[in-house]
Amino acid sequence: MLVIRIGLVMLQGARHVHISSLNKAARDSNIEIKIIQLRKSSDLLIEEIHAIIIPGGESTTMRLTGNSSDSLLLPSLLDWLRKRPNLPVLGTCAGAILLSDPQDGKESLIDATINRNAYGRQIDSFQAEIQTPLLERTFPGVFIRAPKFNSDVSAEDVVAVCDGEVVGVRKGNRIALTFHPELSEDVGFHRWLIERASTIMEVKNVS
Repeated sequence: MLVIRIGLVMLQGARHVHISSLNKAARDSNIEIKIIQLRKSSDLLIEEIHAIIIPGGESTTMRLTGNSSDSLLLPSLLDWLRKRPNLPVLGTCAGAILLSDPQDGKESLIDATINRNAYGRQIDSFQAEIQTPLLERTFPGVFIRAPKFNSDVSAEDVVAVCDGEVVGVRKGNRIALTFHPELSEDVGFHRWLIERASTIMEVKNVS
């Protein structure tokens, strides 16, 4: 049986909740997965990886940790992803910030600029229903010190909207969400990631 190996960036944030969401999505999809925890650049080389999740957290802390000499995961990951434009990626909250604003002097991985902490402080966190054409239904959004995409997002790149605001964008197989899908009981986005990776691998194996 094909096993989908998912690299989970472990720099900071709601990493372990993502693991639970991934395992539930795998059961729902009847697809076997293996989660590879990424803490340093060498972890990218241990096994072939079919998808990546960059969790939420605090983007400044993630940059400091990921760029430290003990890790160097962040610069290695960004370049690794640029060389694999078809690889499915899910970046949530701070993960969306890193995809949109890598701050390494190179092109961003999502075609949208972003405003960090635009929704306010921790006390301004909220939950709201999201319309998502990617899943073709609504989704329970959890926003915690959430960023906002600026108005330069093309309509065809939008995958999630909340009260008229764009809260999810897509570039190919890369998805950036300003909310935390892992904090809801709905694993639709995690299931999308797994199923997308599985489809790509099946096509690759046939060809």
